[in-house]
Amino acid sequence: MNPTENSTNLTPIPTQAETGRREALITRIFDAPRDLVFKAWTDPKHVQQWWGPRMFTNPVCELDARTGGDILIHMQGPDGTVYPMKGTFNEVIENERLVFTSTAGENEQGTPWIEALNTVTFEDEGSKTKMTLHVVVKRAAPDAKQALEGMDEGWNQSFDKLAELLA
Repeated sequence: MNPTENSTNLTPIPTQAETGRREALITRIFDAPRDLVFKAWTDPKHVQQWWGPRMFTNPVCELDARTGGDILIHMQGPDGTVYPMKGTFNEVIENERLVFTSTAGENEQGTPWIEALNTVTFEDEGSKTKMTLHVVVKRAAPDAKQALEGMDEGWNQSFDKLAELLA
């Protein structure tokens, strides 16, 4: 197998020049205790309310927040288009850290547009919580450029919604 091939039939990751950003690092301070912010990430009833950019809803939100547990979220855009997000929790340390893989979107063959490794940490900041998200895109389809370019904005809109939920 040559270095640009892969065994999962996914398109190799385009270069950063072709796709824009391949990583995101976002830190937010939430005016809520750490256990509540952690629960907002692990309870599907909470995640359903804040996940995704503004104007998106999540008609399907299933989380099994334990190591090896699955994630399934269907984000629905304002035009009715559904964007499935699937994943698996790799590590769950209560009130401290979540690590999960995720795939976003799919082409007609069911191949994800994007595969990423996400790490979320939670730290006390006085009576507030410092949350840090680090996303590393592992693979991306050529037509994922727009999604990659909007990654920071999408996460920040999600975190604005999370801040409103926690208020």
